[in-house]
Amino acid sequence: MQAPKLSIKPTNCHDCRMSTLCLPLAMEYGDLDRLDKVIQRTKPLHKNQSVFYAGDAFSSVYAIRSGSIKAYCVSDDGTEQVTGFYLPGEIFGWDGIADDTHKNTAVALETTAVCEIPFNKFEELSASIPTLQRHFMQLMAREITSDQQLITLLGKNSAEERIASLLLSISGRLGRRKLSPTRFRLPMSRADIGNYLGLTVETVSRVFSRFQASGYIKCDKKEVEILNLSGLSNLVQTCAEA
Repeated sequence: MQAPKLSIKPTNCHDCRMSTLCLPLAMEYGDLDRLDKVIQRTKPLHKNQSVFYAGDAFSSVYAIRSGSIKAYCVSDDGTEQVTGFYLPGEIFGWDGIADDTHKNTAVALETTAVCEIPFNKFEELSASIPTLQRHFMQLMAREITSDQQLITLLGKNSAEERIASLLLSISGRLGRRKLSPTRFRLPMSRADIGNYLGLTVETVSRVFSRFQASGYIKCDKKEVEILNLSGLSNLVQTCAEA
């Protein structure tokens, strides 16, 4: 099933506070104008609205201006497996490049605004703007590294390490966009966290409660404050060495 096309909403890269994350810093003003002309900006997606579905033809990658996205695939027996969470300034949709078909479905976790970057236009531009090509290759490499880290994480037995690693990942990613790395709202549900990390919902809830009792975090539903960032980091390192 093809995801519906959305209406364009006027804005531009010059005014976007996320542009320094999804675009190279060294990009010249004129080159930014050229890219700006090919980017398609949509009206905000509503919660649970799809950007694309597994099986859709690949034509674009997407940058998040605000909100968050969940990517997931569905196995032959109908089981959903969450494959990633994406935050403002991050780019998703790379899964379709290899076979020109999306392997995952991408849905909004909350009201979310995205920029659509047609891949054929991007390829044309990157041929003449080396900084743009290099930057996107670095973003793709980061995505591959993230996938490898998840595989490594799921191979460990400690639920505490898995959840601490997720919190540290979100903290670092928010810090890069100049937002608080210690106070944030988790856009995903406990069920999504458990699905992503290979844990039950009950285990996720128990670990959050233990982290709060131990003074690592303060948690109120989806609102999280990390009280002991180094403690969480040490927990991950200690588990990894065990």
